[in-house]
Amino acid sequence: MKQGMETADLDHNALAAELLAAFDARQPVEPFPNLDLATAYKITEDIRKLREMRGERVLGRKIGFTNETIWDEYGVYAPIWGYMYDTSVHELGGTPFDLSPLLEPRIEPEICFGLARAPAPDMDDTALLSCIDWVAHGFEIVQSLFPGWKFTAPDTVASFGLHGALLLGPRYPASAMTDFEITLESNNGVIEHGTTHNVLGSPLNALRHILAIEPPLTAGEMVTTGTLTRAVPVAPGETWRTTLNGTPIKGIEALFA
Repeated sequence: MKQGMETADLDHNALAAELLAAFDARQPVEPFPNLDLATAYKITEDIRKLREMRGERVLGRKIGFTNETIWDEYGVYAPIWGYMYDTSVHELGGTPFDLSPLLEPRIEPEICFGLARAPAPDMDDTALLSCIDWVAHGFEIVQSLFPGWKFTAPDTVASFGLHGALLLGPRYPASAMTDFEITLESNNGVIEHGTTHNVLGSPLNALRHILAIEPPLTAGEMVTTGTLTRAVPVAPGETWRTTLNGTPIKGIEALFA
């Protein structure tokens, strides 16, 4: 945002265009004074329309800040959500993922659901599972347009939910979704430990948290439910992998360039 310009001086359409331009140019921006969540989600919808106009397609949603153990680290104390696109979701494979388009990237091991049909807010766990076509383990690569990862909750919503990319591992039947523990390691050894309990008690609870959002979730969307560990800086030349205990879902590995 232009130095000294208050959020109130711009409409959400202008802020959306400015943020998308900063994203494309890999250009940091300053946090937005006085931005509120309602306006931030209007910016989210404006950015979606702009990205669709240039040919990108929404594949689903990412939920952020479901892990309460990191709330104090970022000063954000409730979950948020953003869109994921066909340009940001990738199947994990042997090809290194290029980090150069992203600003201050960090890696987050997550659980992602593919929806067979739209879930409803009043569903219990059994009914919610019946709406899920598949479950997968992946790495979300998050980024911050705000230098040093200093922002407010509305800032994170407006800036794509901090979403940079989703690197998705193999898909499993919904029945594979159990509580489990996870170990995250890199070339430097074990970096983090986590558990499904970190994300609002379970990934299903994280999914339930956004069932009342507008626009609502629809059949065919994928939803990634938030990091199971701290978000950790990731750099070119590194290899990251996970080990999962207590679930038939296998760990994954990603190389970065």
